[in-house]
Amino acid sequence: MSVKRFHLHLVSDATGETVSSVARACLVQFDNVEAIHHLWWLVRSQGQVERVIAGIEANPGVVLATLINGDVRALLEDACRQLHVPCIPVLDPVMGALANFLGSTFSAQPGRQHAMDAEYFSRIDAMHFTLAHDDGQLLHDLDDADVVLVGVSRTSKTPTCMYLANRGVKAANVPLVPGLPPPPELLEAKKPLIVGLTKEAKSLTDIRRARLRFLNSDEETDYTDFDKVREEVAEARRMFVRHGWPIIDVSRRSIEEASAAILQLYARHRGSSTGGLP
Repeated sequence: MSVKRFHLHLVSDATGETVSSVARACLVQFDNVEAIHHLWWLVRSQGQVERVIAGIEANPGVVLATLINGDVRALLEDACRQLHVPCIPVLDPVMGALANFLGSTFSAQPGRQHAMDAEYFSRIDAMHFTLAHDDGQLLHDLDDADVVLVGVSRTSKTPTCMYLANRGVKAANVPLVPGLPPPPELLEAKKPLIVGLTKEAKSLTDIRRARLRFLNSDEETDYTDFDKVREEVAEARRMFVRHGWPIIDVSRRSIEEASAAILQLYARHRGSSTGGLP
């Protein structure tokens, strides 16, 4: 079946994160479709929107926009009507519904969600903490973490921690090494939510072998032996169960999906440990 290609213009008055996420979430629902992306970020003036219009005229296609400023937005919408291309303001349904429900108007301030407020600096602190506590480092203050991820090698602990840190969660990870007991700091930690990550042995073996090939090392070791890996995974699971830690299988989950499950567990953990979420 042939692939249908089309031009997709993503226009934002900020970093483009929101409109890119919306486009990505929608496009994956269509088979045999390929979007040629045109990215237009920080569009806040008449001169900037005129350059966007010229780009749309050169490559007509669908326009998704998150523009707050009324004058800038009107220029884009008028030009799209003249060019006979759809211009979709993706925030309008949500903003309109919220305004009606709250009986309030909203502030037309571009990029407001990226303001350097207390939440922003909390995310920065979380990033610093997570980087410093990657792969079992600085265990002396592990109890200061919000979440600790535990698992054998190549179970996506580091990227999952980084995703959580970007959500303001101080995440640390501790690797489990075959033949060695877990560090006492992990077993003594009381404050953080501790989550065990696991993966199917076959998938884990393939990933480890690919990693070694990338490092120009094809030597067969226990690290890539399927039977050894299977026992390693089983022993890790037994340890998770023994300590009552929740287990998340990341075999068929993306980093985002695994993180969403962890954030749900963390919300419940905070609720039970503090008497309610702040």
